[in-house]
Amino acid sequence: MPVTDTRTVAEIAASSIAAVRVFEKLGIDYCCGGKRPLADVCRDKGLDAQAVERELEEAARQAPESGVDWNTAPLEGLINHIVSTHHEYLRREFPAIQMRLDKVYRVYNERYGPTLQGLPEAFAGLRSEMESHTQKEEMMLFPAIAASEAAAKAGQAPPPSPFGSVANPIHAMEAEHDDAGRALAQIRKITSGYNLPDYACVTYRALMRGLQDLEHDLHVHVHLENNILFPRALQLEASKG
Repeated sequence: MPVTDTRTVAEIAASSIAAVRVFEKLGIDYCCGGKRPLADVCRDKGLDAQAVERELEEAARQAPESGVDWNTAPLEGLINHIVSTHHEYLRREFPAIQMRLDKVYRVYNERYGPTLQGLPEAFAGLRSEMESHTQKEEMMLFPAIAASEAAAKAGQAPPPSPFGSVANPIHAMEAEHDDAGRALAQIRKITSGYNLPDYACVTYRALMRGLQDLEHDLHVHVHLENNILFPRALQLEASKG
């Protein structure tokens, strides 16, 4: 499907992982800030919209056909993918990054003076929010979506929900995604875009690499929820209204 200026960045990203890679290369926010037309985003960033469209089309042509289309796959499958891939990533990487950060912050502040000021607080806030966030999704929202899909497949009414419309927890999760996006932006600013000083040791380099990978994974994570899972869950609920 050709890209047009009327489509939002989120809609384009939802159609192709190749588009996601182009947006990441160009620094275009496709998850939390993706609900804007591509032309508007390009104008604000000083990018040639037609050139971006051509790059997106070329990336789509070169992209392999393999992989799951999460726009049509069962919602339960998408939920399982998010949990096993992205939630598990956070459970594994948060403690590892914390250990590196503690060491780097202590040693480099002692040796070189103020270093990465504000990073421990920004990272702690992101970690606390996302650990609570993933638990709420796994305990409440995701089971409700899966149960609603199962009922629809069986031709039954969806089971009663403790939070009323699924839109209520979805809006709360989207707000927390926005908070995470702001924390990531703050971390990128504090680290000067994960810049490495000449004297950076192996642990410092591993810290920056881990933070950069965390940003990438969270962008894809939030994209799958904000732009695919949540709209599809709302559509499913509306179809049974």
